[in-house]
Amino acid sequence: MSNVQNMSLEDIMGERFGRYSKYIIQERALPDIRDGLKPVQRRILYSMNKDGNTFEKGFRKSAKSVGNVMGNFHPHGDSSIYDAMVRMSQYWKNGETLIEMHGNNGSMDGDPPAAMRYTEARLSEIAGYMLQDIDKETVSFAWNFDDTEKEPTVLPAAFPNLLVNGATGISAGYATDIPTHNLAEVIDAVVYLIDHPKTNLDKIMTFLPGPDFPTGAIIQGKAEIKKAYETGKGRVVVRSKTDIETLKGGKKQIIVTEIPYEVNKAQLVKKIDDVRVNNKVPGIAEVRDESDRDGLRIAIELKKDANQETILNYLLKYTDLQVNYNFNMVAIDHYTPKQVGLMTMLSSYISHRQEIILQRSRFDKQKAEKRLHIVEGLIRVLSILDEVIALIRASENKADAKENLKVSYEFSEEQAEAIVTLQLYRLTNTDIVTLENEENELRELITTLNAIIGDEATLFNVMKRELREVKKKFSKPRSTELQAETQTIEIDTASLIVEEDTIVSVTSGGYIKRTSPRSYNSSSNDEIGKRDDDDLIFVKPSKTTQQLVLFTNQGNVIYRPIHELTDIRWKDIGEHLSQTITNFTTEETIIHVEIVEEFGNQLYVSVTKKGQIKRFERKEVSPWRSYKTKSTKFMKLKGEDDSVICLSPIQFEDMVLITEFGYALRFSSDEIPILGSKAAGVKAINLKKDDQLVAAYPMTSQMIYILTQRGSLKRISLSDIPPTSRANRGLLVLRELKSKPHRVFDSGIINETENQEDLNLFSSNVDSEKDKQVLEITSKTGQIYQVELNQLPLSERTSNGSFISDSISTQEVFSSKVKTK
Repeated sequence: MSNVQNMSLEDIMGERFGRYSKYIIQERALPDIRDGLKPVQRRILYSMNKDGNTFEKGFRKSAKSVGNVMGNFHPHGDSSIYDAMVRMSQYWKNGETLIEMHGNNGSMDGDPPAAMRYTEARLSEIAGYMLQDIDKETVSFAWNFDDTEKEPTVLPAAFPNLLVNGATGISAGYATDIPTHNLAEVIDAVVYLIDHPKTNLDKIMTFLPGPDFPTGAIIQGKAEIKKAYETGKGRVVVRSKTDIETLKGGKKQIIVTEIPYEVNKAQLVKKIDDVRVNNKVPGIAEVRDESDRDGLRIAIELKKDANQETILNYLLKYTDLQVNYNFNMVAIDHYTPKQVGLMTMLSSYISHRQEIILQRSRFDKQKAEKRLHIVEGLIRVLSILDEVIALIRASENKADAKENLKVSYEFSEEQAEAIVTLQLYRLTNTDIVTLENEENELRELITTLNAIIGDEATLFNVMKRELREVKKKFSKPRSTELQAETQTIEIDTASLIVEEDTIVSVTSGGYIKRTSPRSYNSSSNDEIGKRDDDDLIFVKPSKTTQQLVLFTNQGNVIYRPIHELTDIRWKDIGEHLSQTITNFTTEETIIHVEIVEEFGNQLYVSVTKKGQIKRFERKEVSPWRSYKTKSTKFMKLKGEDDSVICLSPIQFEDMVLITEFGYALRFSSDEIPILGSKAAGVKAINLKKDDQLVAAYPMTSQMIYILTQRGSLKRISLSDIPPTSRANRGLLVLRELKSKPHRVFDSGIINETENQEDLNLFSSNVDSEKDKQVLEITSKTGQIYQVELNQLPLSERTSNGSFISDSISTQEVFSSKVKTK
C-alpha cells in the first residue's frame, strides 16, 4: 500500500493531458525546424532508405513499406502512415516530392488514393539528399518504441526541406501552416545568408520574395509576405490565373488554368456551377472541367453580351477562385514549438548543416586515418616482403604470426591483421603504385577534412558548394506569380441581379410576395391567396432590379429588393414580414407601398392620429445595414396609442386633415417642415380634448367623401374648405347633434377622372372601361353595403349627409374600404 498516492482528479487530468500534449506536439503534428519533417515522415524516409527502396532501384508495394515502418518505428494505424506517404508523393501539395508512387495516389479533386496493396512506391531522387551521409554518424539516433532498433531524431537534409515543401498540421494548442517555396530561391537565400550573416530580411527577400505553390496561381500582398516572414504570422491573397477566350458568335469564356494551393478542384467547379444554377450572377451559360494530362483547365462559358468582368469578380469573391492563405509558421526548435520567422528558419538550417558537415568530416577523417595507417603498413611490408613471408611461415598460426610481426617489425595490431590477411595477388609490382597513390589521396583527404573541421570558412564553402549542386540538379522555374498589391474586388450589386418581369403584391396585414406574370395572368385578382380578414392593398407589375419600400402605421419603414422576395404562386398566401423582420408586431399594418428605382429627394408627408405632421425625403429611408431583419423609423410616435394615419408622396398640394369630431383643416404643404426620419414632426391641427385625426391626405382632387360612425355618407367639394394655416382648429364639416351626434369614421379623396392606373399590365384582359370607385362599408352586424362614390350628390359643408340604408344608424359602421371596379 506504500505505492498508493492520493491525488485530486484535476491534478491527474492536468498532468496526464500535459504529457499527452507534449507528445503530440513533439512526436506527431509539428515539423522539426532543421529537416522540416514530422516524425512519421522521417520514419517513412529512413525505413525505405534502410530497406534499399531508393530512387535507382525498382518500385515496391506500398503495403510492404508501410508494414516495415509500422513494425519497426511507428506503432500507429497503417492508414496514418500510408496517408503521410501518399501526401509526400503528390506533386500538387509539395514543392519537391520525396516519394515516387506508381498507381492512383489521389488527385486535386480530392479523390482518395488506391489502397496500399495496389500502389507501388520508392524514394525520389531528391529524397536521397535528405538522407545523404546518415550512415556517417551525422545525426543522433534514439531507440525505437520497443528498444529493438535505433532511429534518427533528425535527417541530414542537404536542402532546406521545411521551406521547400512547407508543412501543415494541428496539435494541442498549436497549429502550423508553412507554405511551399521555390528550391532555387531558398538555396540562393541560404547561400547569401552564409556569406552575410548580419544581413536583413529585405535583402533576403530579393532572393526569396515569397512562397511558390506547386499549383501556381497568383499571390498578392508583398507587405503581408514581409510581415509573415518577420513574425511567422500573416495573410496573403491567393488568386487563380484566368484568361478570356473568344468563341464563335461573339460569346466568350473564362478559362482557369491555375487555382489556389490546397483548393479542391472538383468542389470549386461545383461551387461555380451552383452560381450558374442559382443565377447568383447573370450571364454564365455552362461550367466545364476540361483538365487532362496536359494540365488544369476549367472553362466558364458566358452568354452573349454577359459582363465578363462582373462575373469574374463575383466568382473571385464568392468562390475559392480566390482564397486567403494564412501563414502560421510553427516548428519544433530545440524540442519546443516556436512561431518562427524566415531568418530564424534559415539560420537554424545553416546551424544544422554546419553540425552535419562537421560530424561527417570527423567520421571521414577517422576512417581515412585508419586506412592510411593500414596502407602505410602494407607499403612497408612490400619493401621487406621476403623477411615477412619467412616470419609468417615460421609461425605456428595466425595469432602467432601477428604477434611475431608486432614484436619483430613494430607493426600495430591493425597493420599486423591486414598483413596476415593479405591476398597473394596483391604482392605484384603494380600494387605498390596503387598503394602509394592511395596513400597520397588519403593524406590530401585528411588535410582537407582537417581544414573543414578547423576552419569555419572552409566548412561554409563546402556547404555552399553542396547546396549549389542540389540547385543545379533540381531547380525549376517559379510557378506562382507575385504581385505587390492586393486588388480589391468591387462588384456593382445591381449588375448581379437578373432582370425579370414580376408582379409584387402586399396585404395590409404584412403578407408579401412576387409572382410570375404567368401565374398572375392565369388567375383573377380575387383569387389571390390571403387570409379572410386581410386586405390586398398593393398589386403592381415590376422588375427584379427594382426595390420595394413599405411604410407601416407604427412609423416604421421596411426595405426589400424585389429580387430577394420569394417567388410564390398568385393563389398562395405569401411570406409574412414577421418571418424575416424581427420587430414587425402583430398590431402593425402596412399603410403605403412603393416601388422605387433610386433613393433621391422625393418628399413624403406623414401625419399621426395625435396630430403631428412632417415632411421627409426618401433618401432618409435609403437601405440600412440590417434591412433584411429589421425595420427602421420614418416617424416617432407620441405614445403607444398613437399611429400614423397618412403616409403619402407630396409635391405642391395642399394638405387636408379631418378629425373625428368633424373639423376639417386645409393648409399649404409649404408650411410643413422637412425633418429627419427620427423626428416626431410638428403640430398639424389644434385638436379639441378627446378629439383625434381620422384622415389626412394631399389635395389631389377637388372632391372628398366623409363617412360617419352612424353610416351617414356625403360628398363635398374642397372649395368649401378654404386654405388657412397649419395648427388651426379648422372648419366643421358636420352639424353637431345633441343626441347621437355624428362622428367621422372615414374620409378620403374621390378621383375626378374615375380612372386609375391599370395594375394588370401583363394581362391581355385589360378592361377599357373606366374604373368605378366604390366604398365598401361593413356594419357591426356584418351587413355589407357598396356605394359608388362618383354617383354621390354634392352636399353642403355643414350637412350630415345621407344614411346609406334605413337600418345602418342602429347597426353602426364596423369597417370601410375603397375598391375600384
